[in-house]
Amino acid sequence: MIKKLLISIITSVFLISNSLAAGSGDGGSSKTKTQYDIAVTHIKAAKNLEKKDKLEKAKKRYEKAQKLLIQSNKKFPNKADTLNYLGFTTRKLGDFENGEKYYLQGLAIEPNHIGINEYLGELYVATNRHNLAVERLEVLKSCNCKEYEELKAIIAGKKVSKY
Repeated sequence: MIKKLLISIITSVFLISNSLAAGSGDGGSSKTKTQYDIAVTHIKAAKNLEKKDKLEKAKKRYEKAQKLLIQSNKKFPNKADTLNYLGFTTRKLGDFENGEKYYLQGLAIEPNHIGINEYLGELYVATNRHNLAVERLEVLKSCNCKEYEELKAIIAGKKVSKY
């Protein structure tokens, strides 16, 4: 009798822990990838494809990422990181005007966001607004980060951003 009870308890614990690990519980599993996480994976892949000059494949990845980010932004609005990547993918797809809007929304939430300031600076260089790019560089000046150096090089014309 006790043996059967122990086997039942152990089996139940095993089944419950496996179902939670698989994310079939209340959705709170930390191993479940969000739309944002999947979008970031697409963006990283797209950047690598761009480096290999596979621009059409990169564009498709940016489009997938953008769709996921739009959905994520609807579910969880006002996240600076999401708005940063929405601006980035939108800009990479050639829509500078809406890309800028996403960046500015993100800066309204987090004015010192490193990624937004760098990417918005790149957008300003690409749209010939050098003075605004320099303003973004000033925000990054004290960050002691690679983003500052990258934007500085783009502004100086030493590193050319395609978008």
